[in-house]
Amino acid sequence: MVDRYWVGFFLVFSCLVGALDASAGDSDPIYRTCVGQCEKSGCVGQRCFSHCNFSSDGVSFDGPWYKQEPLYLQWKQWDCQSDCRYYCMLDREKEREALGHGPVKYHGKWPFKRVYGIQEPVSVVFSALNLAMHFHGWLSFFILIYYKLPLKQDKKAYYEYASLWHIYGFLALNSWFWSAVFHSQDVDLTEKLDYSSAVAFLGYSLIMSILRSFDVRDEAARVMVAAPLLAFLTSHILFINFYKLDYGTASIHLWWNMLVCVVMAVAQLLLWAIWAGVTGHPSRWKLWVVVIGGGLAMLLEIYDFPPYEGYMDAHALWHATTVPLTYIWWSFIRDDAEFRTSNLLKKAK
Repeated sequence: MVDRYWVGFFLVFSCLVGALDASAGDSDPIYRTCVGQCEKSGCVGQRCFSHCNFSSDGVSFDGPWYKQEPLYLQWKQWDCQSDCRYYCMLDREKEREALGHGPVKYHGKWPFKRVYGIQEPVSVVFSALNLAMHFHGWLSFFILIYYKLPLKQDKKAYYEYASLWHIYGFLALNSWFWSAVFHSQDVDLTEKLDYSSAVAFLGYSLIMSILRSFDVRDEAARVMVAAPLLAFLTSHILFINFYKLDYGTASIHLWWNMLVCVVMAVAQLLLWAIWAGVTGHPSRWKLWVVVIGGGLAMLLEIYDFPPYEGYMDAHALWHATTVPLTYIWWSFIRDDAEFRTSNLLKKAK
């Protein structure tokens, strides 16, 4: 729940700061000259990149197609422009450090150091841990529902929200998977997949907060609640996929995406907080821990410090804090299933 939608609430603040210096590095004349020369020569200093000898349509300037690397090897390497930007960035940062200047952002991102071709290795690790924690949470929920709690005669669960939480689990796994991929290699495709998955997960989390906090159990009522939100989410995902999100200029498209995320995040945050305050749920304290803990953790997103030694930045630490919060959140969902099932069985008697 909170692990992905909190980023929508606070990302707008980090973007307000980031928009001011997002192009500080890539607007540097020395850096721009380096990138321009590299894209023509294929070299940055003594480092030369063989894939800079390929045209945009994949045809080699130096040989026929059968001398090119196969696709399963090509995925490991960055394209010519990315490598030029990366090594020019490293050289420029060394020069800035020698002059006593701190790191700046390039194309909206801090200067990270790659590890085995992975752009942000620490964020990838913690994204993978969140993915594993969600899988563990969903699997334990599945086992609880169908193997530990009583079932109806038609083998369906008494818990009215079981199928909805299964969908939630799938969207959570999908979102964190693409988060790991995006932090591994930030290109246009992985950016769109990460953004689309995060928005879908965020939007569905809002739907779940409405359905559970208002105890909507009737199928027709659920459709009436979900349909307009799903239609809006679909339109928004199409929008962010067919319009370029420009970090450097903080375009209207990026700000609109941030606004949508903020509205959905604030809405569901308020719903869960109010519900936790008025409900007599025996595990409401877990919900409070997740909401408050997530809010405190997102202070890291506001601070947004440069990566320590080129690897660990505030965003990576935020990913780390969501790992235990995810465990507590799925624990609350399991407790809710037990609580609701127990009440329904008592009423049946």
